[in-house]
Amino acid sequence: MEILSEDHRMVAEAADGFLAQSHSISAFRALRDSGAPLGYDPAILSDMAELGWMGIVLPEEMGGADFGFRAAGLIAESMGRNLTAAPFLSTAILSATILRQVGGPVAAQWGPKIAAGEAVIALALEEGAKHRPERIATGATRTGDGFVLGGRKSFVVDGFGADRLIVVALLDGAPALFWVDPTQDGVTVAAQILLDHRNAASVMLEDVQLDASALLAEGEAAANALSSALAAGRAVTAAEQLGVARVAAETTNEYLRTRKQFGTLIGRFQALQHRAADLYCEIEQTASLVSAALNALDAGAENAEALSRAAKAKTATTGRQATEEGVQMHGGIGMTDELDLGLFMKRDRALTEFLGDAGHHTNWLLRQRGL
Repeated sequence: MEILSEDHRMVAEAADGFLAQSHSISAFRALRDSGAPLGYDPAILSDMAELGWMGIVLPEEMGGADFGFRAAGLIAESMGRNLTAAPFLSTAILSATILRQVGGPVAAQWGPKIAAGEAVIALALEEGAKHRPERIATGATRTGDGFVLGGRKSFVVDGFGADRLIVVALLDGAPALFWVDPTQDGVTVAAQILLDHRNAASVMLEDVQLDASALLAEGEAAANALSSALAAGRAVTAAEQLGVARVAAETTNEYLRTRKQFGTLIGRFQALQHRAADLYCEIEQTASLVSAALNALDAGAENAEALSRAAKAKTATTGRQATEEGVQMHGGIGMTDELDLGLFMKRDRALTEFLGDAGHHTNWLLRQRGL
């Protein structure tokens, strides 16, 4: 079990207290039932910014707190525990990491806006049903002093209502990152409601005219910035999914301690005790792997990418186990909307697909070992 530093412990305690009080599961239910098009309350941006969370990985010169990915993971885990809906992963982690990496005028202008909770930035990467960042078809061609962009993006998390998009495209056969205003000519953003009732979008790019300043990075610089962002996104997403798994397990354990069948508490049944113990061990092992991945990112370790992929794969399997065990042990009531368990299961499935499922990352890790 990881022993948190005093600073990290304060972050975890602040996140647990604030989110449980102001952006809890009941608040998420209210958002879902209202059909809020953004999938989150815009007021949460300023709330999180005041706590320094939106700039958690941004440097101080960009208005950030520069507190690192371990701290971001603690916030994300608490968000998972409370089903808090916010553009944290999309903006404060993925997009902020890219802007920090590439620097330049756009980062200098928009980094402080992200940190202040004044902007939502979405990464437009995916193009198919599965996470395959190596299969980019969206293309950009040079024209005069600018570029023409064309293609289609899917599953752009927080893309609906975003202030800007970071679009991944091929330029001269190499990856490139473009800064795109979603309201400009040629860009069509269509809202998608996901399984977990969160905000995503499909984005059509038809002969989008961009000037030279829209190019954030190209070639190796773009590939490195995207790789860093995806590693950070995987590890922080894993932390949120860990929070989901923890609550699913805790809810189930409480049910085992109180539900009686044939006059006996079902928690006394040895078969259920064994399953609960197995799940506890899986969650604790997963927690250790997630913390290792986040700490490796902060340390700039060579194995940070491998650990982020391992953490993402492990939380996918642990999250499924936790939510499925919860539903089964609750019996028929576990499938009803009356219980929060179903909401955690939906969030778990969405997080599994986001930035690659267990199979995708396991295959990558096996290939790295020559298997």
